[in-house]
Amino acid sequence: MTKKPDSGDKALGKATAPPVARQLSVRAIMETILKRGPTSRAELAKVTGLSRQTTTQVVLELEREGWLQVSGRAQGPIGRSAPTYDLDSAAAYVLGVQLEDTVLRMALADIRGQVVIERSEPTDPQGGMAVVSQVGRLFGEVVEHSKVPRARIRQAAMGSPGVVDPKTGHIDIAPGIPHLGEINFVDAMRSELNLPLSIENGVKLAALGELWQGAASGARDFAYFGVGSGVGMGIVAEGRLLRGMRGAAGEVAFLPIGGDAFDPSADGTFEGAVNSAAMVRRYQGYGGHPGRTVSDIFAALQEGDASALAAVEETSRILVLGIAAVRAILDPQLIVLGGSIGRRPEVVDRIRQLMARVSLEGLVVSPSILAERATLVGALGEALDALHTNLFGVDAMRPEISLPNLTGGPPEPE
Repeated sequence: MTKKPDSGDKALGKATAPPVARQLSVRAIMETILKRGPTSRAELAKVTGLSRQTTTQVVLELEREGWLQVSGRAQGPIGRSAPTYDLDSAAAYVLGVQLEDTVLRMALADIRGQVVIERSEPTDPQGGMAVVSQVGRLFGEVVEHSKVPRARIRQAAMGSPGVVDPKTGHIDIAPGIPHLGEINFVDAMRSELNLPLSIENGVKLAALGELWQGAASGARDFAYFGVGSGVGMGIVAEGRLLRGMRGAAGEVAFLPIGGDAFDPSADGTFEGAVNSAAMVRRYQGYGGHPGRTVSDIFAALQEGDASALAAVEETSRILVLGIAAVRAILDPQLIVLGGSIGRRPEVVDRIRQLMARVSLEGLVVSPSILAERATLVGALGEALDALHTNLFGVDAMRPEISLPNLTGGPPEPE
């Protein structure tokens, strides 16, 4: 076993390569405490099936190394009480990063999933290495203001636009941030942060966020549609994120719906028909005022503007066609709609009304609960999952992420 997390040693069970039996004991005890909270040694032995001697040895060793702490006392028989042990929340931390075309969000969470600090700022429009440096700078500021010892930050996960090429480390299909496809973004970010880091498509991580503690909590098969400045989809099948051979599963932007798929000027037929730029063009085409944003269009809709009504109606119809295509292939139990367009109640309500007309009965459609922070929650959850696996051999815990109720910062992209 390792020393305390501050030492910078490798993960628990990796540095000194303890016997397999000891690793399994650590896993059983930590999994029980992660699920049940404060637990006495007697109860740990009962739940895990380990001997009392083994349980006591492992628990006391984990306490000495700083992973467990006495959190209280449990009443035993004949008036006796025994100490209960819980995870020391400050023993290790994870970093979650949400990188989008217009906003960069970042948060630190402790080993229990309690967020200790969150920051956001506009994404550097220069893109490429300028964004890499920006992430590194913001990370330094987060560490400084949080007072968290740098050595205790053990894992990171990032959600980004586009698709990560596993061979080159480039971010493909991300036109909103220039030059990402020209550099090995994965290696550059790992070097900048000096942390174990996974990078995943942001919409896919948003799906994980909704699965962990959002609109899809408890679902096993669902699809998350992110509809705003771009369009993407995250797929969860049998409780697991579906990535595909090249990580491009869910790239619905290229569905041949809503326009001419053979048009050489189209970056993505479906995306070009339902994203924020398309809604603005549609609104103006129906006689709406020029220079309006998506937020302006929805505000005009509340005032009975006929052009806004027509723009939202047509956008919703095309979205329903995309949902119908996904239903035919995946047969999900649930569709979660996110993004500055997708999660609007006016869009969700109209989609629900239209679904019966294209034989989508029984398919539940819900707006995102986590809204613009869904990707950040997914990133933190992914990092926590990796941390628990690396430290204790415990995986698939789907930790609860406790986000502070912060306001302000850059608005969600339209």
